[in-house]
Formats: sequence, C-alpha cells, structure tokens
Amino acid sequence: MLIEKKLAELTVGHYVVKIIHQANNFSLTAAGHIKSKAVINHLKSKKVYCVLIDESKTITPSGTEAGPLLAKPSKNNLRDLKQAQEIFNQSKVIQQKLFNDALSGSSLDLLPVIEITNKSIDAIFNSPDSLACMLNIREKDEYLLEHSVAVAVYITLFSRYLGLDRDIIEQLSIGAFLHDIGKIKIPDEILNKPGKLTDDEFTIMKTHANHSIDIITATAGVSALSLEVAALHHEKLNGSGYPFQVSGDDISQYGRMITICDIFDALTARRVYKEGYTHGKAFAILRELAKQEQLDSSLVDQFIKCIGVFPIGSLVQLKSNKLALVKYRNDNDPTNPQVHSFYSVKHHHFLNKQEIDLSMSDDFIVRGVTAEEFDLDMQQIIEMLLMEG
Repeated sequence: MLIEKKLAELTVGHYVVKIIHQANNFSLTAAGHIKSKAVINHLKSKKVYCVLIDESKTITPSGTEAGPLLAKPSKNNLRDLKQAQEIFNQSKVIQQKLFNDALSGSSLDLLPVIEITNKSIDAIFNSPDSLACMLNIREKDEYLLEHSVAVAVYITLFSRYLGLDRDIIEQLSIGAFLHDIGKIKIPDEILNKPGKLTDDEFTIMKTHANHSIDIITATAGVSALSLEVAALHHEKLNGSGYPFQVSGDDISQYGRMITICDIFDALTARRVYKEGYTHGKAFAILRELAKQEQLDSSLVDQFIKCIGVFPIGSLVQLKSNKLALVKYRNDNDPTNPQVHSFYSVKHHHFLNKQEIDLSMSDDFIVRGVTAEEFDLDMQQIIEMLLMEG
C-alpha cells in the first residue's frame, strides 16, 4: 500500500519509493528502506518535505534500536566474503567520487556515504570477520582510497566490541569514512613521497586535517559527532598532536578510538614503497605510544582484544614450518585459533590445504608473518583458501 508521509513522520524501517515534495531538485539513488536516522537527517538537509512509502514493506523493530537490521552471525563463509568484497570495492568507488568532488570544490553528497556505511555496519554485525579479512588483501597503490574505508571498518568493529549504540556507531563510521578527505588538497609529491618528509613538507602534510575539517563542515547533513571524530584523529593525549594540540580530557572517547584505528591501519597497510607491519608489531607500537601518553592505554588494550592476537585473514608461521591463514578466532584460547595451513616454508611450495584447530593440535603459532616475506600474493591466498570454502 502506497501512502504519503511527511518527513517528520518518517522512521527507520520505512520503505521510501520516491520524493513527493521538496524545495530543491534532490533525487533518490534508488527506492529502499530507511536504515538509520542519519538518512532522515540527510533528507531534511536537502529540504525534502514529503515522500511516498510502501507500507507493506515497512520493517518493524523488534525490541532493540537496530531491530531486524542486525542479523545473527552467519555460517556462510563464501557468501559473507563475497558480500564483504563488494562492499569494500563499492566503498572505494564512493571514496574516489568524494575526493574528486572535494578537489573540484563541489559539495559532497553524503547519502552514498550513509548508505555504504550502513551496509558495512550490517555486514559487520552479521559476520564481523569477513570485512576484517578484506583489509588484508588491499591494493598497494590504492592506500589513499582504502585507508579511510579501512579506518571506518576498524572503528565499526571496535564500537561493536565496546557495545556502543547503533546510531553512535553509524556516526563514527561516517566520520571515519570522511576523516582524510582533506588529503586530496596535499601535493602528490608530498602525499606519496617514499622517504621521510622534511620539516617543511610535514608542515604542509599536517594541513590535511584542517582541509578535512573545512570540507566536512561544509557538507550538509554531517552530524556533530561525525565531524568531531574526523577533527580529532591526529590529536594525542599529551598534546603533541595536530591540528589544534588538543589534549587530555578534551579528547573524547570517540576521538581516542579513531586515533588508535587510524594509526593501526597506517602501520599494517601495504604501500608501493613500504610493506606493512605484522599485527603483532603494530600492537606493540600502539602499546608503546600509550606508554608515552599519546594514546589511551585502556582503549589500546581493548582494541587489541577486539582485533584479536591473530586476526582473521592474517598469516602465521607454525612450529611445523608451515604457513597458515587464520580462519576462525578462538575466544576461549586466543593464541590458538583455527587455521588453514597451505605452504611449506622449508621446501618453498604450496601444500594441500589442511584445516587445523590449534587448540586441539600439537602444532602452534611461532609468529605472525606477511605474504611478502615469502614472495606470495595475499589476494591469491585468500581466494584459494576461503573463496573455495
């Protein structure tokens, strides 16, 4: 049944068919469900006053804020991984469009960001390990595009682990998705310089945070919380950060969270001129920064527990001199996850894959490794071991 609804009557779960009355010429990308308050706020910012909904398709919440939009964990590994890859690729397309618009001085369209962050949040609530796994098979030459997408995934995983409300998670994810938009204003020779930046170059690099704040502030529909986390992502507890040297209690919990997520991804991401650190090495650096009172030590510890000692999709070397990919975490015994062994370090060749529950095996993890150490391609490893089931 199709009925008209004033925007004030629109709620999460309604299925919007089209816009009936507005002050501008805004158009929907497609008919669909209202998945969050942010979508409604975005329509308000575009001066939409009335919409047509299909009442027969309304989703009714079932006792929780997120209602049916938060699905139970799925056991279908292959489907979840394919969906995660689609979301990650779609996120990069949207991120590229944002960069292009920001570079040309055009206003940013927030609706695609809201839609993709909601897809990402839904996927993480449904199968948190799948999107986390995607972060391990990124392209070396797409760091600028993929970093903000990855930070949005990490802060969603972290927020879910901490039990934050769905509405807060969405705002944090949007802020993370936009947090580095100002980097498009930095000259390429500085942004992509392989070596250490000079003091003058670093001064220019730091202005990306100011550019991000300006661009996000000018974007209609962005919440104060989304702007806050984007603005704080380079600030440090001891006041050594930038752009405003915010310190101590003036940095909110959410600001402290995005800083941890941002640094962790920067440490672990592969780039054309630099291989990423293993997760273990990155965790050690985070703890050292916490000792220096740059990061919140309690949140660092919780982030490490959230991501896991040996995260899903990471590579490990076993005592048996085999390489294995972590497939499932073991919450009761975090140092002994379930893995897929696939490669002989001693003989430098692939083996028939074997699934091993290390908590039930005499074999054990010696160390975390990277694919590059053994001249292997992470994308092919993931596809071989997981895409085939």
